[in-house]
Amino acid sequence: METPNNRQHILDEASTLRWEIGENLHDTLLESIYQDAARVSDRVVTRVGEKPRFDWDRTLDRVLTSRWLGFPLMLVMLTVVFWVTISGANVPSGLLAELLIDTFHPGLKALASNAGLPWWLDGLLIDGVYLAMAWVISVMLPPMAIFFPLFTLLEDFGYLPRVAFNLDSIFRRAGAHGKQALSMAMGFGCNAAGVIAARVIDSPRERLIAIITNNFALCNGRWPTQILIATIFIGALAPPALAGLVSAGAVVAIALLGILLTFAISWALSRTMLRGEVSAFSLELPPYRPPRILRTLYTSLIDRTIFVLWRAVVFAVPAGAFIWLIGNIKISQMSIAEHAIGFLDPFSLFIGLNGVILLAYIIAIPANEIVIPTILMLTVLSARMTGIGEGSGVMFELDDLAATMNIFNAGGWTLLTAINLMLFSLIHNPCSTTIYTIYKETGSVKWTLVSSLLPVVMGLGVCFLVAQLWRILG
Repeated sequence: METPNNRQHILDEASTLRWEIGENLHDTLLESIYQDAARVSDRVVTRVGEKPRFDWDRTLDRVLTSRWLGFPLMLVMLTVVFWVTISGANVPSGLLAELLIDTFHPGLKALASNAGLPWWLDGLLIDGVYLAMAWVISVMLPPMAIFFPLFTLLEDFGYLPRVAFNLDSIFRRAGAHGKQALSMAMGFGCNAAGVIAARVIDSPRERLIAIITNNFALCNGRWPTQILIATIFIGALAPPALAGLVSAGAVVAIALLGILLTFAISWALSRTMLRGEVSAFSLELPPYRPPRILRTLYTSLIDRTIFVLWRAVVFAVPAGAFIWLIGNIKISQMSIAEHAIGFLDPFSLFIGLNGVILLAYIIAIPANEIVIPTILMLTVLSARMTGIGEGSGVMFELDDLAATMNIFNAGGWTLLTAINLMLFSLIHNPCSTTIYTIYKETGSVKWTLVSSLLPVVMGLGVCFLVAQLWRILG
């Protein structure tokens, strides 16, 4: 039976126990603080008579965040990542294209023929839907499967926060946030992933700036277009020994132009539609640490690559069907595509492009990866070329650069067309996957429209100015 004396005794013991636990916790906390302080002082304090201790973190930071070496090393590092991505993706992309397009596509055609499938259903499903998905997978999967792990390794190692530190002052002058450097870098792999990466920015205003301008980072879906056009048209202007270097320089120049546009549009938005004070950017540089390979592979391949690829494939399905339909449905003995090209040609030629290019970018909104196959298909269709490709409304690519150049010549392409295509490829609307991601991240139709339409207006305006300057100087 509990008595007042027993109750008081229990309370006294509980109070004593709480005091002892509190003292132990207090002592443990103090000991931890002293140990951390001793560790920090051992790293940064040199006592009299002692030689300065070598510290990897401080040494690397002196180099990687140096005013003189930080930027060149950052450019070299990103160039190496892009080079490894593009070079490393060539072989697996070729193997996937050979498997999905050169092997599976004819096999599916034969299977459909044996099954007695109507020609229109055969064409719609196999030449339209399937080919669009095959192009997206073969062109998009290998670069992302290389770029995202490399990017994640740099993130785990601790280098990307140093990139944000180096670029913070420039982004602040542009009225944006230093962490926008991270979302911009991610955008070079995929703009949809770059939009998602903008979550690291706490300020809603500055996050919107990062989302709207991420499209100016040249994603991997646009690299093939840039490389092909630069190789055929720009590299041909140089002596054969320098052709590769000149064409590579042209592609790099386009990528750098995209970075400059990111700063310029960020500055303009921060002083017009998205006015406001630049938020404080408190960046704690994490210690360098060895990357965790398994976690890196999971994060980059599952959370990023497969997630983005699935969205792109979903949007490629209606695009493939639409491309086949406009190439095969005829009105007055001409396909819908030919009518559309004829309608777009006067305006397109005036701004230094052509109707084929504008139509290709309209119907290839779901994925930049199918722009070149669509352009080739539409050019052959509009020029009434025979013996090239696999039929009306069927996308294709050629391994022979000379044969590709012959198609462009038949379509009336000039050097101005090529230059403006490279510019418009950089400055045009985001793909459907990115547009959908922007809407999911912002929850706003208004900002989704701004993000989608602003680059289109800019791209058409830049092409117009280049065309007028070309005509004046030419």
